[in-house]
Amino acid sequence: MNRRSILRTALAGAFATALTAGLVAPAHAAYPERPITMIVPWGAGGGTDAVARFIASELEKDLKQPVNVVNRTGGSGVVGHTAISSAAPDGYTLGLITVEIAMMKHVGLTTLGPDGFTPIGLVNYDPTALFVGADSKIQNVKQLLEAAKANPGKLKASGTGQGGIWHLGLAGMLVNAKLPGNAVGWVPSQGAAPGLQDLVAGGIDLAACSLPEARSLVEAGKVRPIVLMSPEPDGVFPKVPLLKNETGSAWTTGAWRGVAGPKGLPADVTAQLEAAVKKAYDSKAYQDFLKSRGFGAQYEDAKGFAAFMAKEDKSKGEVMKAVGLAK
Repeated sequence: MNRRSILRTALAGAFATALTAGLVAPAHAAYPERPITMIVPWGAGGGTDAVARFIASELEKDLKQPVNVVNRTGGSGVVGHTAISSAAPDGYTLGLITVEIAMMKHVGLTTLGPDGFTPIGLVNYDPTALFVGADSKIQNVKQLLEAAKANPGKLKASGTGQGGIWHLGLAGMLVNAKLPGNAVGWVPSQGAAPGLQDLVAGGIDLAACSLPEARSLVEAGKVRPIVLMSPEPDGVFPKVPLLKNETGSAWTTGAWRGVAGPKGLPADVTAQLEAAVKKAYDSKAYQDFLKSRGFGAQYEDAKGFAAFMAKEDKSKGEVMKAVGLAK
């Protein structure tokens, strides 16, 4: 063996020994090695933005990298959701996707649906509740359904735009009760707040939204919640009747938010993010935040979130078709 061969063999042996001892760094550092962007499809200052910023701050502690929240608004959520879905599947662009991703394609706004993402974890769920004015003659959901059946279209409700999540919550309940989805007329509004104000003013008979959105008016005695479309009682208002207990209906729906990435995230990156999101969800800071805002605490892991979204996509499509909104 010549000198060159001897030297090459010696160097190879030394490198192998150093690698075994952990003295030689791997070619690539472990994920994440740079800041992460979290896209929010809705505006700054809203509920989704607040949830995203809390989750991001908790993720930073676990991942040891900045998680920068970026609001990408427009197109009724299409712009932001598309930005999340179309990002490079490397774990450096994530997003807080919302219930609208199970609705947008059914009305022809986009072809994008839940299957365009890598689910990581569901972190919030706010069921639909129905409210009447303080002096309304309607005392419970059974009376509401009876009135809607006796005089279809006479009662008017609001709480969001036509085809929005709160509209679908009410329409789905009606369809589930074997009534037309428009048995209660829908008056479009720019959100829950103006819908509730219209209810207080007597302009409509009913408002549909989440309990957190109506909390101040409920506590002030200006509106009354008559039913919650949830399998479990609310943590802040546990006495609000559940739809299943009042009518036997299994219909549940509401607004939700979850962390996801572009389709095709590597399995190891997804697993690491899933663990970090679960840790963030379980943190005292996040749980205290949910309680302070009255937001619903519900978690699903990556597999559970995927199944949850598939069910949401199917149910929202069926309701939108029943009320003539699907294209």
